[in-house]
Amino acid sequence: MASSDQEAFRGLAVELRILEGTAEELQGRLGLVTATLRDLNISRMTVEGVETENPDASLYVPVGGGSFIKARLESNDKVIIGIGAGVSIERSLTEAKQIIQNRISEIEKNRESIQQQLIQIANRIQVDRDRLEELSAKLSQVVRRPSVPEAERRP
Repeated sequence: MASSDQEAFRGLAVELRILEGTAEELQGRLGLVTATLRDLNISRMTVEGVETENPDASLYVPVGGGSFIKARLESNDKVIIGIGAGVSIERSLTEAKQIIQNRISEIEKNRESIQQQLIQIANRIQVDRDRLEELSAKLSQVVRRPSVPEAERRP
């Protein structure tokens, strides 16, 4: 019986390590999805802000590292939007807002899916840890308890 408990203990320990690795991977994916969502929301707000600006308005354009350059808005009715693989196309402001909103919706669904997976993994980790503690306590009792023949040999 102790042998099967030891095998179960080892199996649970391995499963627990795998689940913890999976949870870390999901946390990383969740971080990337959250960053993408934040970026898309900034894009959405920027496009909405440009919509209310007059052509020839002065703007500060971010160039990275918290740095900006001053520029003039040539047109407030067209947007260059990335469509993937480094390709960008010109679209109307309305189309660009719809494209961005569709992407936001898709990323939010992805984030919810990852969060659900993470919750399931966390629950499974807790169940495995509880079972591991039970097996550990059981195995430590077996080790401490002398066998009957040894007890009989004692004076």
